[in-house]
Amino acid sequence: MGDQCAAARRARGARKAPSQSSAPEPPRSHSAKPPARGGGRAGAGRGDARPPGEHAKAVNPRAAPSPTDPQGATSARSRPETGPAPSELGSVRSGKGASNAGPSRKADPARQDSARRETGAVPKTKEPPSTGPPAVASYCCTGADSSGAVRSAGVGAPRLRDVLKTLSLGRQDTSEAAERVNQLIRTLVSAIRARESTFSSIDILGTGSYYEHVKISAPNEFDVMFTMPAPRVKLEQCDDSGAFYYVRLKRNPQGNELDKFLHEDGTLAACKMLFALRNIIKEIVKSMTRTEMKVTVDKKKAGSPAITLRIGNPPMEISVDIILALEVRSQSWPASTQEGLKIEEWLGSKVKQEYKWKPIYLVPKHAKDGRALKEDTWRLSFSHIEKDMIKNHGKTKTCCESKGVKCCRKSCLKLLKHLLDQLKTKDGNRRGLDKFCSYHAKTAFFQACVLWPDDKQWLLTDLESCFQKFLNFFLNCLNNAKLPHFFIPTHNLFSRQLIDKASSDFLSKEIKYEINNRFPIFELQN
Repeated sequence: MGDQCAAARRARGARKAPSQSSAPEPPRSHSAKPPARGGGRAGAGRGDARPPGEHAKAVNPRAAPSPTDPQGATSARSRPETGPAPSELGSVRSGKGASNAGPSRKADPARQDSARRETGAVPKTKEPPSTGPPAVASYCCTGADSSGAVRSAGVGAPRLRDVLKTLSLGRQDTSEAAERVNQLIRTLVSAIRARESTFSSIDILGTGSYYEHVKISAPNEFDVMFTMPAPRVKLEQCDDSGAFYYVRLKRNPQGNELDKFLHEDGTLAACKMLFALRNIIKEIVKSMTRTEMKVTVDKKKAGSPAITLRIGNPPMEISVDIILALEVRSQSWPASTQEGLKIEEWLGSKVKQEYKWKPIYLVPKHAKDGRALKEDTWRLSFSHIEKDMIKNHGKTKTCCESKGVKCCRKSCLKLLKHLLDQLKTKDGNRRGLDKFCSYHAKTAFFQACVLWPDDKQWLLTDLESCFQKFLNFFLNCLNNAKLPHFFIPTHNLFSRQLIDKASSDFLSKEIKYEINNRFPIFELQN
């Protein structure tokens, strides 16, 4: 009987002993539960069973992924350690991932909840490392197809459109401001013509952002040229920029009203003419103090061609810059302009020829000679043509008309002007930001319109990508210290003589920060 019991025990032990050829069971993770019932058979039946020992290579939940991990590998926090490989995630999302799995192991519920909070209900793969420079860091744009770069920078069309809405001028406020300015200008012109024979033929030319319809935020700044026809003159270039000149009269008959403003060498004294006009305006304004309109004259700013008047009191104050300008009609444009105005592919050769037949204007502006200023120099001005180009900015004549396709050119210009204004407000014109002005934005705008001449490259629906490429172009100009005057390409508005490297670098850094952080500066507006 004892022998029979011993034999029975040996038989039962033989049935329980593992086969010598079977693979060892992989070690279980502390965070995993036993395999689901029948899981191993289901996986083997598909022909995609994992090789023996694969579970032993499962990622430690606490271990960070190695730099040498294959692209697309996910971290332990974002996927179960026995889940599908990166290439299988598409089938998991469609509910077919189990067919490619080996023996299934259910992840710990707490770890699953953590993964869902971090990456959603379905584990996601880690994005492969980029093989090229960031879209914003390169600051180089090749066309309108840069929406990917914009998305990476966080620029959203709804945000930009919301900002543009805040920049729109109120119709009632604009009407009231324009009426006050027009009333002042009419009074000044009438009185000037009556008081001084030299300026008896002055006329009015509205220039600047208000008259170009790109004024932003408030109708509180106006630029008005007081133009007067000049006799035949000879222009003598005074520096290498091609923008500044000495002016001589070719013929000076006896009794010419400009005689009193001539130097002994025959050059026209810009300072004397501006000083005379300023004194006349001050006298007229002084006589207006008893009227309902309160007007004051700002002190003269060194090197500025403008006579600045202020209507009313802050915060409802309106600033009016009056600029004296000589109108030169009887001769061709200076040689320095021959390579400028490259609008053939944008507005057309015919339009360019029409512009070339228009007069040029000379405003009293000091040229820089190192740190010193040259007196009695005149600067070329093309404000009248700039205004026309902004108004008629499309390659097709119907661009932005009531029945035409709408573009975003002017919107991009407004946004860049607003960005510069907000940065100045934030930094209080420190770090040389006061050296940058809206004319830099306008010049970059013209250059960008030539670079991308087709209306389809500025579709209103592509506002975000268009603004991105415009900003990239402006940053390129800053980084390369090169922004040629649109009409006088030899005149570099970003030259180191005009804007130092520290100021350019600071503005470039500020703009890059705004791009990469979704323009927090726009939140500072009222």
